[in-house]
Amino acid sequence: MVAPLSGIRVVEVANWLAAPSAAALMADLGADVVKVEHPAGDAWRHTLMRGQQPGYSPGADVDAPYELDNRGKRGVALSLETPGGSDVVRRMAAEADIFITNLTAPRIARYDLSRETLHALNPRLIYVVLTGYGTRGPDQALTAFDYSAFWSRSGIMSLIGEPDGPPMPCRPGQGDHATALNLLSGTLAALRLRDLTGEGQSVEVTLQRTGAWTIGSDVSAALITEQQPQRINRAAPGNPLFNSYETADGRWLMLVMPTGERYWEPACRALGRTEWIGDERFGSLAGLQAHTVELTAMIADVIRSKTLAEWSPLLTAEALTWAPVAELTDVINDPQMEEMNAWSTIEGAEGSFRTLNTPFEITGADVAPRGPAPKTGQHTHDVLRELGLSDEDLAELAAQGALG
Repeated sequence: MVAPLSGIRVVEVANWLAAPSAAALMADLGADVVKVEHPAGDAWRHTLMRGQQPGYSPGADVDAPYELDNRGKRGVALSLETPGGSDVVRRMAAEADIFITNLTAPRIARYDLSRETLHALNPRLIYVVLTGYGTRGPDQALTAFDYSAFWSRSGIMSLIGEPDGPPMPCRPGQGDHATALNLLSGTLAALRLRDLTGEGQSVEVTLQRTGAWTIGSDVSAALITEQQPQRINRAAPGNPLFNSYETADGRWLMLVMPTGERYWEPACRALGRTEWIGDERFGSLAGLQAHTVELTAMIADVIRSKTLAEWSPLLTAEALTWAPVAELTDVINDPQMEEMNAWSTIEGAEGSFRTLNTPFEITGADVAPRGPAPKTGQHTHDVLRELGLSDEDLAELAAQGALG
């Protein structure tokens, strides 16, 4: 099988999650990805092992989040603050197909790594830049993480949580990984355009715009109505058959039946309440909506009478659309995920470990993680020698403090 990006060279000058994660997916697709990081290392390294990721204790043998976002790459440690370090990156970009960065505009200017500079050196280069808010406009210089630009300022956070409660935070990397897919799709489209025109392209993605896209149903409506949607109230949903309910064992399940009247009779049978079928209050979607508080409480009482394991065959037998609210220990042992090749095993320096596979499949293509994330500067000398640098050149860079 052929790897779709075989023969493509990617230079990544980025840290944290979104841009590195996109580059990791390019490595899964067969690209030769060279990660350039400061000699002190990417700030995302060792966050799990230091206990800095919410909900986890320190001491893990494998820094799994960093491995996910940086697998299959070669690692170069350079200080771009030195003339030699930034010059090496320009030389790398001159021979690359893709340059991807999340450096701020002032740092791009300071290191002379602008799209204009790099396109002058390599007219066929795909120049990819990730920012929080964009390279134009009043907020172009603001720093951002997915919590701020993707989750908060895009409007998502204002819609999450109970109506009278505080807005809810996202999980680590949630917006970054959505943005990584956006970065990947834009980059692949730019590569195709280069095939058609022979010219290099520029790709720009922002965390804020990606966040707005993920809630496009709400945002597109707001563009017309100029109104803020109401948060979902579990006690009074728009449709009681489109709601979450707690089971007898403290687990939760989600009913997802937007066309409630279609599902009403089979739902009554699954719940063991066939006497509800003839109740005129609930026979139509309008009726379900008009009596939502009353019916939601009735359904909640019924679902609390059985465990999640007991409800599963009853709901499925009636072909209802529903799902358990899975905990991660359920997800990683889900036979459906296993059947769909969701996991991969990587051999690292500390031994083998499981991780997420590439989140898509291409028939007949070689798409898979290619190895662990590099140690800081693991391939510095190899990559620089490929550029034609001699031992004397490397010694000069080391004397400048450019090498890790």
